[in-house]
Amino acid sequence: MTEILQTRLSYNPLEKRKLPGIQPLASEDWLHFDDAYAGQMAERERLLQQCRAQVVYCAPEATPAASELLEAVLAQLYPDATGHNVVRPDGGEVTVDWEDPLGTLGRIAQQDFCILEKPEGAQEHVLTGAVLCFPANWTLAEKAGQPLIAIHEPVDSYDTGIAARVQRLFDGVQVGRPMWRFNALWYADATLHQPRRVSGDRPRPGAETAGYMRSERQTILRLPHSRAVIFSIHTSVLRRADVMAQWGASSA
Repeated sequence: MTEILQTRLSYNPLEKRKLPGIQPLASEDWLHFDDAYAGQMAERERLLQQCRAQVVYCAPEATPAASELLEAVLAQLYPDATGHNVVRPDGGEVTVDWEDPLGTLGRIAQQDFCILEKPEGAQEHVLTGAVLCFPANWTLAEKAGQPLIAIHEPVDSYDTGIAARVQRLFDGVQVGRPMWRFNALWYADATLHQPRRVSGDRPRPGAETAGYMRSERQTILRLPHSRAVIFSIHTSVLRRADVMAQWGASSA
């Protein structure tokens, strides 16, 4: 398979930050396109056609939030679109299917999206819907319907203290005031779709030998009507040489 790579990042992925590393974000910067857009969208189309059940999940109770999310993404990325179709930056034309909001999102945005809602009386937000084409060592089917702490199993750094802080962030995020963070891990290959089960092996090379860096720009946003929290993931994969050329000296 052809490698789908970015060449630059707008933030320093080598910068060390205390978890969970959340920062405020301007609403207009919530979503964006980058230099790997065409390649990533082609891969998203392939995954949605060939293994949709693995990359799309929507519980019945998530339907209102999924539709509201589609409205928000269209307003952000395609404000000039009219009618029932949008034309992507790569020239692809997509019919907006309001009966399939998450499938449509997978075809018009470079980001993956997770819908998290807090049932009445619950202590944590629960994953009620997602379009997840580019999982990094987790499986949507295993996390569907699960609360935050179960979603993050078996992440070693996600202990009870971090879990409580993240839940407070999800409780406190305000409409019109999104937040963001990033992660960055070294990988042996550039594959974007890397699902693995909780019990599966997670081989990962050391930073000195890995050929690629995979970084996720993750944003948290609250929808105004459904009050669902949206966790979006913009995945970037860069060659080691490109990371070090841009950021190596500043992180030495």
